[in-house]
Amino acid sequence: MVRTSALRRELGLPGPAPGDPDPELPTLADALAAAAPLPPARVRRAYLRRLAGDLRPHLPALNLLLDDLRGVTGRAQPERALAQWLASVTGGRATLYSSWDEVVAQQGTPGPARAEQRLVYEGRPVGRLTLEAAPEWLALVPLVAEQARLARLQAAAAGAARRRAGERQFEALLAGDLSGAPGGGPCVLAALRLGGPMPRTGSARERRLQQLDLLCAVGEGQLQGQRLPCLATVRGDKALWLWQGQDSAREAAALHRGLLSATEALFSLGISAPQPGFASVRAALGQAVQALQEVRAPRGLMTFERLDPFQTLLESGALHTLSEQVLGRLRAADDGRLEDTLREYLRRPGSLGALAQALNVHINTLRHRLRRTEEVLGGDLNDPAFVARLYLALHAGQEGAPGAFGDAEAPGAE
Repeated sequence: MVRTSALRRELGLPGPAPGDPDPELPTLADALAAAAPLPPARVRRAYLRRLAGDLRPHLPALNLLLDDLRGVTGRAQPERALAQWLASVTGGRATLYSSWDEVVAQQGTPGPARAEQRLVYEGRPVGRLTLEAAPEWLALVPLVAEQARLARLQAAAAGAARRRAGERQFEALLAGDLSGAPGGGPCVLAALRLGGPMPRTGSARERRLQQLDLLCAVGEGQLQGQRLPCLATVRGDKALWLWQGQDSAREAAALHRGLLSATEALFSLGISAPQPGFASVRAALGQAVQALQEVRAPRGLMTFERLDPFQTLLESGALHTLSEQVLGRLRAADDGRLEDTLREYLRRPGSLGALAQALNVHINTLRHRLRRTEEVLGGDLNDPAFVARLYLALHAGQEGAPGAFGDAEAPGAE
């Protein structure tokens, strides 16, 4: 360890006076503080020369250690091999996490102290490394971090190759070619789209595709972490995942959590209903995209099974046109009594006598208003199709509309 006196001699400065403290300088920041206000570049060179001189007797052993560490990333499962290497060297527990904060490799028994190093590549996180061991081993973590980052990038590259194969298999399945499809039970398809329109050209489009590819890898890792066979790819402006599972709601929720942890970007996630097999991939894709289009909350999730088609119908533009037509005729005919009466007629099942009592009008007045409504709108309130059109027109765009017209007994004339 470099001491203050050694650094000052290296810099050509007088050392501490006899009896003065001579503290160790374990980091470059400590050296810069001790040698202020000298130029940082000069202090750095002197500190590293002194540090290398102190380490010179140990360099052969250090090279042996680093060579063995570098050999770890050439193994079949580099992340697991690296965690095992670090745990065996330190006697502690080493853990390697993905960018979405899931454990991808863990070995050893935890010790009393803990160190953590974020793993970053080109400005984006690729994971993190932690070591729980005796305090004197924690300084090893930054040294190992570069190999840990390389192991994570190797895993990502292998995942990208799998996704290219997944893309070819996806296209084959969508074309009806089941020759390479995995056998087995039900499958589910998830589709993710990022917020905002897809850029048409240039670097913005390339960045969007890279972002989708990264999230595709995140989702793939999340599903594989649940031991679910999975195909993943980017298709157009969407990331897609197709997996075989048994509990689609739980599996979809875990996929959603992993994506939320991996990015702060706005996205929508749609999940298909479970399909009997891979022959139904086209239907699954249609369901997932339909669910995706109905996501309302930022960074939200919608499953096809939870869709409310009736509410979607009520919110459609065509129904708003119908609503404006019906309400326009009613409001042009009088001061609003026909509209209010019609709304109560559609809302309250039962006899006209009970409805007249609720409206506090004579039953003949009620009958007159209903006949007048039929004349204005050109229909028959005894015709179910006409009543259904009026119901939709009066509820279009309203929050909390009933889930189905058949929830209550249909209104009828006495």
